Amino acid sequence: MQPILAISTVIFALRPDETGKTRLMLPLVQRIREPHLGQWALPGGPLEGQEDLETAASRNLYETTGLEPRYLEQLYAFGATNRSPDAGQTTERVVSIVYWALVGSHEADRAFTGQNVAWFPADCLPELAFDHNAIVEYALWRLRNKLGYSRVAHGFLGEEFTLAQLREVYEIVLGKNIDAGNFRRSIEASGAIIPTGQRLAGTRHRPPELYTYNQALNLADHGPLSKNEKSKV
Repeated sequence: MQPILAISTVIFALRPDETGKTRLMLPLVQRIREPHLGQWALPGGPLEGQEDLETAASRNLYETTGLEPRYLEQLYAFGATNRSPDAGQTTERVVSIVYWALVGSHEADRAFTGQNVAWFPADCLPELAFDHNAIVEYALWRLRNKLGYSRVAHGFLGEEFTLAQLREVYEIVLGKNIDAGNFRRSIEASGAIIPTGQRLAGTRHRPPELYTYNQALNLADHGPLSKNEKSKV
């Protein structure tokens, strides 16, 4: 049987939960058909026509959640033979190309919400459809590992931010407190951020310095470059 190709996306954002505490959250879509009718699942859908994978991921993401993240990266391909049972009748093999995305809090506020779309804490999910719990677990592992060697944390922030705001991202994602002095020395030595020369307005005490991204460093890994792209580097 010819496998069916599908696209799914794990979307992370820093948002307040029902208690008001800021946590790492992700939107899920409630299934309206079998298999797994009524269960929550990752946003996604089939690969259509001649779309490239990233275009399909962006389209599915926008159609299901209304989100257009600026950080979108391929995570992994999941294709176990029994991952998509056809409501107990025949076994239909579905291979999912999974992407992961990061959005800022203001972007996340624009997501669709309602009966079939809701936000859940990434580390406290219900039992999801298919193998989506395992997919989220792998995406969390990838996110936490990339914090140490890339500027992936900036996907949660705006164009300008303070060191305290950036450190808060690390603390929420990693689930632990980080010493402010050590963090400053480490992040400044990495070359991932650049001072803007401006300070945050509206604070009661000495305004903290604002930083921005080092645009020479890639935010997302889009895979190997084409010959034309290599010639421009």
